[in-house]
Amino acid sequence: MIRRRVGSGTEWEARVGYSRAVRVGPLVEVSGTTALDRSGELVGEGDAYRQAVQALTNIVAALERLGATAADVVRTRVYVTDIDDWEEVGLAHAEFFGEPRPATSMVEVSRLIDPRMLVEIEARAWLEEE
Repeated sequence: MIRRRVGSGTEWEARVGYSRAVRVGPLVEVSGTTALDRSGELVGEGDAYRQAVQALTNIVAALERLGATAADVVRTRVYVTDIDDWEEVGLAHAEFFGEPRPATSMVEVSRLIDPRMLVEIEARAWLEEE
């Protein structure tokens, strides 16, 4: 099977050695994604909802570059630095995935790579072969 990958252009991918998303056959895996915009600036400092929306926007953009859509997502994992933000982050998640309602989990973590980051989200999509 052909392996395709896309990057976000942020410094982290080269430094750590990963891709924003990888597609092998019908499977698309999207790495943990935060609220960085195209210029690498954090969106929504102090606002978990805005950070979740930006992270999900970044995820959908990566999916689309590999021929998938939000409707193809079957699994997400959400990491938050404060579980009390679950409702705000959950609201953003539902706005993107109210349908198809993928399997998900939300876990509180002690911190993310940048202390201003409140949310990181991973996604897995499954689609038909091209």
